[in-house]
Amino acid sequence: MIEKLRAYRGSALRDDLVAAFIVAILLIPQSLAYALLAGLPPQVGVYASLLPMAVYAALGSSSVNSVGPVAVVALLTAQAIAPVLADGTPATAAALVLAAEAGLLLGAAALFRLDALAALLSTPVLHGFSTGAALAISLSQLPALLGSPARGFTAPDVIGSWWRAGVAGHALTAVFGLGALALLVLARRHARGLLARWLAPATASVLSRCAPLAVVALGIGAAWALTADARGVALVGALPPFALHLALPPLDAALWWRLLPSAVPLALVTFVSSLAVSEGLALRRREQVDARRELTGLAAADLVAACSSGMPIGGSFSRGALNAEAGARTRASGAWAALLMALAMLLLTAPLAWLPRAVLAASIIIAVMGVVEWRAFAEAWRYSRGECALMAVVGLLTLMVSSEAALAAGVALSIGLLLQRSANPHVARIGRVGETEHYRNVDRYDAQSTPGVLALRIDESLLFTNARRLASVVAQHLATLPDTRRVVLLMSPVNAIDYSALEALRALHEVLAERDIRLDLSEVKGPVLDRLRAGAWDQWFQGRVFLSHHQGMQDVDGRGP
Repeated sequence: MIEKLRAYRGSALRDDLVAAFIVAILLIPQSLAYALLAGLPPQVGVYASLLPMAVYAALGSSSVNSVGPVAVVALLTAQAIAPVLADGTPATAAALVLAAEAGLLLGAAALFRLDALAALLSTPVLHGFSTGAALAISLSQLPALLGSPARGFTAPDVIGSWWRAGVAGHALTAVFGLGALALLVLARRHARGLLARWLAPATASVLSRCAPLAVVALGIGAAWALTADARGVALVGALPPFALHLALPPLDAALWWRLLPSAVPLALVTFVSSLAVSEGLALRRREQVDARRELTGLAAADLVAACSSGMPIGGSFSRGALNAEAGARTRASGAWAALLMALAMLLLTAPLAWLPRAVLAASIIIAVMGVVEWRAFAEAWRYSRGECALMAVVGLLTLMVSSEAALAAGVALSIGLLLQRSANPHVARIGRVGETEHYRNVDRYDAQSTPGVLALRIDESLLFTNARRLASVVAQHLATLPDTRRVVLLMSPVNAIDYSALEALRALHEVLAERDIRLDLSEVKGPVLDRLRAGAWDQWFQGRVFLSHHQGMQDVDGRGP
């Protein structure tokens, strides 16, 4: 242990400190912004960026992932706590309970090794959800950007609130908001190129990502110089003295029960999105990510956030990428960033009070729209119209209805698409290619069929969804090949045969036997063959099982090679 610490004191410590400093710079405005997005006091975002980030650094598996407040989790938090606020429940108390529930759910998933739950949210669902969430978040920030009192987290809510308010905006607020938005857009497009004229490309890339802090500083300076608060511009306002309060979240059983349905999709999105961030960053660094450790780290981070006046957290790709580009070497960079954040908040509380909320709204819009990949929709349209439709439906539901409805529909539709594909498996009639031992689809290759033998390749596992279709496919081919004496099924693509499919095979075997046609199998995988034998398959199966399909096709007399 001592030797590791001594080794760490070298270049690794220096690199981690530099990366932590840069991440902390970006995290300050993001923490404030995402807390406001969630409908919480701005300092809550800061608290959620301290101990949770340090705990994840100790328990997580990614060396560069940065956990804390993120846009999507903030949106889910806002939508989850909105119904209980009408009952007089403080927003901070509801956020603490939600974070605790998400942490407990993630901890239970880690305990019972349920990391495979990540498969519930397919890539099209994630793309659709992230796009819809980005649009919903951007729309929800437009009133703050322009100085309107309108509120809401879905398009109908925002538009309806804006219409009822009857206030288009506030002129000076709009100047701050649109000015910040323009500067951030220009910085995103041109800052890196301009800095690269004088600095190394890597340094220019890192510094360009810190542009939001420069815009925040400019906004603070302009608001102070113009006494913007006296002119009607909404500011962050005086933050309470920095003090990290450690206490259990409210133990109100009714509140816990009401928030539990929202905590489930929140925990799932937190895990899936954070795992995607960790895996994406790990791929760049040629590292490995342990999904179970990710569950453990995120669970602990959420629970600590619930006990330290925070809010639900997640992994941030932008901060993680910045951490990696800044040269972070180990997970300790997250702990150092948390420490630097705490020091910054001890020193910067007074200046941050002058920060216009319109500037934070602009930074949120730029941050969330930067992760939208419109290219994914075009690619999905070309590759699979069904999955493109799935992405569009999830995105529209997120924008128009709610995140929970979008995710539920996404999971249901993904399962529906899977069942639809499974119910219509591709079954190819195959023949021999030349004098080789290779057999391919006769409709795609110049392949020769063997007289009297119907050879079919099944390109899907045989399950209850498609078991009945197998007999109809065989019957269709036999109708055009009346002289068939044997049917040989190439089973190499088949990874599983359930009981429904076993019964379907028995029925097919009996139907063929009545027509004096023998059913043979080739290249059956060992685990599949074990399951067949366990099901007393050998008591009724009268055909042969061949090690290779070529052997099966050479069995002319029925006695084997």
